[in-house]
Amino acid sequence: MLPRPPPPVPQPGCNNEQEEYHELSCMICEVRKEKRFCPAVHGRICPQCCGEQREVTLDCPSDCPYLQQSREHEKPRSAEEFDQGALFLQVEISDQFTYEREHLLMGLSYALVKAARADRNLNDRDLLAALSAMSNSYERLVNSGLHYEQPLASTAQHAAAAQVEEMVKHYREAEQKQMGYSNLRDSDVLKALVFLVRLGHGRSSGRPKSRAFIDFLFAQFPEKETAVVTPQEAGSRIIVP
Repeated sequence: MLPRPPPPVPQPGCNNEQEEYHELSCMICEVRKEKRFCPAVHGRICPQCCGEQREVTLDCPSDCPYLQQSREHEKPRSAEEFDQGALFLQVEISDQFTYEREHLLMGLSYALVKAARADRNLNDRDLLAALSAMSNSYERLVNSGLHYEQPLASTAQHAAAAQVEEMVKHYREAEQKQMGYSNLRDSDVLKALVFLVRLGHGRSSGRPKSRAFIDFLFAQFPEKETAVVTPQEAGSRIIVP
């Protein structure tokens, strides 16, 4: 009988079981077993970290299948979750207004799309901050006649607000050219902005890095379709999500 070979001598500082466990552990918590690939960290993570950190600490790309799946099954936020002051409930918006000014709503929505496509780091909070600041400014203008621009926290928010203001300017110029005068009142702009604020809060998940509202707007204005969609079709997409 041949002699039994000696057992392998363990190498200093090497633990095969620990090494294998480390290779299979989540890149975020390093405790639970990884089970899915996360494009935000370019590695594999566990389902719990995926659910807890999604759009909180993770910049989830819109095409992530786990993000898309979560949106399909996510329950709408309850009224208690919203800051009532942030919704400008004192501003009344009738169905007649949304019908008569659907082209204005379409134009302002497209301005947000342009801002978001120009800066892919923009998220829902940035757009909502820009819209809210502009709503405050227009409300002050309508109620007291004072023009005062609400300060914005970042250049990204300022750029989004600038796109919206530019669209309002073009809208007035288009009315002037077509009818010889512009009947767009500052109160109409205020209502349109507040409409988008409420739409944004309703579409966003509310998480710090959410882009659900932006993705909704992108879906209404596909890049390859903007030259084909009629104003009436695009306007209806915004009015009836």
